[in-house]
Amino acid sequence: MSAPAAADKIESTPPSPTDPKGQEEFNDTVSDQALRKNDPDAEFGGTEARKRLEKKLLMKLDLRFLIMVFIYILNYIDRNNAGAARLRGFEADLHLHGTQFATLLSILYVGYIIMQVPSNMLLNYIAKPSLYLPACMIVWGVISCLTGITTNFTGALLTRFFLGFVEAAFFPGALFLLSKWYTRKELGLRTAVLYCGNLSSNAFGNLLAAGILGGMQGKLGHAAWRWLFFIEGALTVAVAILAIFILPDFPETTTWLSPMERRLAQVRMAEEVGESDNDTKEESVFTGLILAVKDWRVWFMSLALTSQVVGLSFNAYFPTLTATLGYKTTVSLLLCAPPWGFACIVAFVNARHADKTGERFFHISGSLFAGMVGMIISLATMNTAARYIALFLQAQSYAGFIVFYSWISNTFPRPPAKRAVALALINAFSQLGNIAGSYVWPKPWGPSYRKSYGITISCFGCAIVMCFILRQHLIHLNKRMDEGQEEEFMKRRAAILEAAQLEGISDEEAIRRAKGFRYVY
Repeated sequence: MSAPAAADKIESTPPSPTDPKGQEEFNDTVSDQALRKNDPDAEFGGTEARKRLEKKLLMKLDLRFLIMVFIYILNYIDRNNAGAARLRGFEADLHLHGTQFATLLSILYVGYIIMQVPSNMLLNYIAKPSLYLPACMIVWGVISCLTGITTNFTGALLTRFFLGFVEAAFFPGALFLLSKWYTRKELGLRTAVLYCGNLSSNAFGNLLAAGILGGMQGKLGHAAWRWLFFIEGALTVAVAILAIFILPDFPETTTWLSPMERRLAQVRMAEEVGESDNDTKEESVFTGLILAVKDWRVWFMSLALTSQVVGLSFNAYFPTLTATLGYKTTVSLLLCAPPWGFACIVAFVNARHADKTGERFFHISGSLFAGMVGMIISLATMNTAARYIALFLQAQSYAGFIVFYSWISNTFPRPPAKRAVALALINAFSQLGNIAGSYVWPKPWGPSYRKSYGITISCFGCAIVMCFILRQHLIHLNKRMDEGQEEEFMKRRAAILEAAQLEGISDEEAIRRAKGFRYVY
């Protein structure tokens, strides 16, 4: 047997690529046979070794990202606890009248809208989400506590405005952070898990509110609704301190990963679109802003999401809607939990299937259509059982809403600066829907709220039509790329060549892969 042939049959196990001390030895002992065949996974020890390393990497990331679910629970609880406080004297103690309560709800979104785009631009620039996001969280926890000491409309108005101003950093920042680590086939499910924090907050938040409002009235001379803000704000600060030590940064700046794990994380994202997930030297933070503002799809998706947000405005008034069933305050709050638990299950299953199939439109429109059915039931009858079942159907509308967020990241994959701005701009613009939605459920329209449901049904219908138009546009772009007519992504040649270096492939192969990119719809 010839020496080369014998060498090919030698079976040896190279040192673990996850061990920093074995990095140099690992690079020297990777299979020569794999290298001769231009195996793209050779530096990771071959395809099977890469799969094991990738599985380990994803497990680490998933465990650490779980804390963002708890952060989102607290984010939404701090934002929406005024709805629960309203049931135990919030309006009377602050001497609110007319539309002042609705104004307190809507003013939060003014600050929320103003800060989202600058916040994500800053996050992309400093590349330290493990410090930036928890710092913002500590500030909003303190502001939430301060809401509990307000004595009039003006004081509450100021705390609500600045609460929204600081809370703006979290959700678009979290979406951008996820998009830096997970591929298109992984992102939908992770977005759903994150957003389950939002949905869980409606269940957990109301259960917590029921306990506080039911047992803290008069303690230390404070009304129960004041204790609601004190306790929930303090919880937020405590979790924020833990998050500093748990959250990852970006793939190239996370220190608790081994060098090989960091490299694999970057290679995965480069393979995803055919170019590296980093801004080139010529692309500043303002380049992403300009690219996003000039892209009509950003504004179109903003309008579609805004329409969904108005349709989902029942969320802030959910305790009010369960109160129309005729039960006492504590029972009404407890009845809020099951619909949102159901919504979490549906959202998880829907997002997982959307990732598996690579389809977006029907997973969005199907959920919104089911929500419309629930709204029609509520509009048509005052029967207690029917209206409660309708609340389940309405709550699960968030399953489609969540898939829409992953569709945004899929539609604007590169450059990262543009994706960061697009995510923040679309989400910020959609908060206009929350401002409008604050006035969709006035007390005089209760207890049936037929006019309110008429508005939300129309908004869901509009969103479905807009999503269909976007779907057809993306299909058209894919066809043009099939014909070699749509190659705008080739303008970022530097990023494509950087991906070639990351993946260890030729420039020609990297360009071929970039041409193989297709939009999901």
